[in-house]
Amino acid sequence: MLILIETPAGFALFQVANTKALNKIDNIYDYLQNEKQAKKLVTPFAFQQFKDTQEALVATSKLINGKIPKKLSKFLEKNVISQEVQDQIAVQDKKLAKQLQEQLGLNCIQTPVTEQLFRGIRSQLTNLIEGLSESELKNMTLGLAHGLSRYKLKFSTEKVDTMIIQAIALLDDLDKEINNYMMRLREWFGWHFPELGKIITDNLIYAKVVKAIGMRIKTSSTDLSGILPENLEADVKQAAEVSFGTEITKEDEKFILCLADQVIELTDYRSQLSEYLKNRMQAIAPNLTTMVGELVGARLISHAGSLVNLAKYPASTIQILGAEKALFKAIRTKHNTPKYGLIFQASLVGSAPAKLKGKVSRTLAAKTALCIRYDALGEGQDAEFGVTNKSFLEKRVHQLEEGVNYRDVKAPQRGKAKPVQSQTQYQEEADFQPQGATWMQKFQKGEDKRQASQDIVQRTQQKKVKQQ
Repeated sequence: MLILIETPAGFALFQVANTKALNKIDNIYDYLQNEKQAKKLVTPFAFQQFKDTQEALVATSKLINGKIPKKLSKFLEKNVISQEVQDQIAVQDKKLAKQLQEQLGLNCIQTPVTEQLFRGIRSQLTNLIEGLSESELKNMTLGLAHGLSRYKLKFSTEKVDTMIIQAIALLDDLDKEINNYMMRLREWFGWHFPELGKIITDNLIYAKVVKAIGMRIKTSSTDLSGILPENLEADVKQAAEVSFGTEITKEDEKFILCLADQVIELTDYRSQLSEYLKNRMQAIAPNLTTMVGELVGARLISHAGSLVNLAKYPASTIQILGAEKALFKAIRTKHNTPKYGLIFQASLVGSAPAKLKGKVSRTLAAKTALCIRYDALGEGQDAEFGVTNKSFLEKRVHQLEEGVNYRDVKAPQRGKAKPVQSQTQYQEEADFQPQGATWMQKFQKGEDKRQASQDIVQRTQQKKVKQQ
């Protein structure tokens, strides 16, 4: 019997000449811990060493995926098939054993005895293989482990998703910080120049004007043409002359200008981060970005944990993703469940009429789920699939807007009864039977219902009397 061992140093074949002796040994692993006993029971048959770590990495990656490396197939053809060896080959991996049987026609086996043999041989590799020391084997194992880890990280989709998750989280944090800083800057500088806040509403321009002006007295001599248009610049200078704000010191001005610098720097960094996120989303999920935009798409990925996890969600889950609290509250209180979550921020849902938002969000979630699966599991890197679905959605929204206009819908008109023009035969029974018979039928049905209800009441009363 031959035993195939895959090691970080290369592929090895060992031969067990006396297989009957294995049945007499109680614990094969303990028996093989003795070097002399191991060399008597197992002898090296063939060994093929790897040239470098790259060759070992390629072979190991194929073995992990359940494929036969070229190095292994050539090794077996040279030492087993060409020499017409008829012995059985013990293989530890089930997938590899199946591939060897199907492709190379080898007789592979797996038994509890062979499992103990694998453990024992691996513990005695350096003693059984000549020219292989323990230090070399440890270095080869360490190098292969590092290379395999880098290989897995290189092709990991979650690694790229992490960049998007961190970027969208930082973007939301920056928005909160910029709003807090701007609120503090407006309130602080408003004590000195309150009229400026009413004239300039944009936060970035307000911070730039505060940095350029400093104290209110310098407004008339400061050139604001690069920041404001002429009409606003004139209004600011005119308001500075008649302002009723309090005076500040140079030390107050210093800290106010530092705060304005912080706002400007954070705003510039936010714009750069937004552009970075847009490019990342276009590269990783182009179809999802086309459907809902880079911000909504990044928030969906962040909420799910990764693009692959998001691809596993059905369309109904994507539709209410982000509204979990409202969903559980509605279920607990037995009210209507929410119709949308994060997907509400998409332009298609936001621009739809209030009556159609639920239908539009449901249709958008269905198409978005297809785009997510195409991005995560498909081979294409273009956004044609997303463009096609978005055009379909726009036509669908247009049809819904045209068809669900309740003011234009006319109420159905009632038809007028037409008199009978001719009657071929006089029906005597029609003069007295139909109307009377219909009335009697209704009366009999009513009597039956009353009798049934009276019977039920009598039965319930009898039960109560028996219980008492």
